[in-house]
Amino acid sequence: MSFRKAATFITVLLVIMLCLSVCASAHNENTASGTRTLTEPKDEKGVEEVGLFDLESKTVLLNSGYTMPVMGLGTYALDHDTCVDSVKTLLANGGRLIDTAYMYRNEEAVGEGVREAMAEYGIPREDIFVITKIYPNQFHDPEAAIDMALEKLDIGYIDMMLLHHPGTNDVKAYKAMEKYVEQGKIHSLGLSNWYIEELTSFLPQLTITPALVQNEIHPYYQEQEVVPFIQEKGIVVQCWYPLGGRGYTAELLGDEIICAIAEAHGVSSAQVILRWDLQRGVVVIPGSSNPDHIRENLDLFVFELTEEEMEAIAALDRGEKHDWY
Repeated sequence: MSFRKAATFITVLLVIMLCLSVCASAHNENTASGTRTLTEPKDEKGVEEVGLFDLESKTVLLNSGYTMPVMGLGTYALDHDTCVDSVKTLLANGGRLIDTAYMYRNEEAVGEGVREAMAEYGIPREDIFVITKIYPNQFHDPEAAIDMALEKLDIGYIDMMLLHHPGTNDVKAYKAMEKYVEQGKIHSLGLSNWYIEELTSFLPQLTITPALVQNEIHPYYQEQEVVPFIQEKGIVVQCWYPLGGRGYTAELLGDEIICAIAEAHGVSSAQVILRWDLQRGVVVIPGSSNPDHIRENLDLFVFELTEEEMEAIAALDRGEKHDWY
């Protein structure tokens, strides 16, 4: 090989290496931003990546090693019979994620709905993902609280248990949950209503990193700093009140920007908001007792929001929290 040819070959090689370096930097920058769009959740070796949504299975891989559906049902304020019916409606229509809590006073109803749906629809237990929470007034005796939840739900094990709020003895309660993970009675752990300051002081005290943080998030309260802060730690974000919460839903669903986007795609305002969450990498658990709404809230993969539409919804943020915690 002549000197000129060798020099040309080396130059080309350096250009290729530079391009690869730039691409890698761009990938790392996007990951650091906290953005988790709906992308194929596998790296070049075919290994699933924590925190990215799988379009085919409609699940996300948690840092605990378990997969969780990316949309489901919140059961806050549902009475026993309504809760049973709503859970069964969700499961009959392909939904597999259900959120409850000790303070919702319907864990027994959720368990009943799950057991009946398994029997009637032939759904394997391992396909269903149930989240519950223990409340600060239970943190002094967390083992009793966990045992009570297991007994009330009566579904063999709890897929995920959260601490409902920060409070006295919250580290003690979390460490008790860690022991139940070791026993196989709880699969994954998480937190609800934890923000940057609380997480910064709390996380270093734990053995098992939370797989999920569940906070209030909707277009008028977007947590644009909190969401990426959590995601950068390999923790999945889930939102309660995705449609604004009781007393605020009508205003949010009637927002002119959201309505215009919904009309452009031939879907409802609720579907636009839930899809916006998914494209941010945020799991959704809208509450509803209306069978039609439950079905509609699961139908989020027939359209995709453009970058311009995502930006238009991002501009709606008012920092307007609709509940105290």
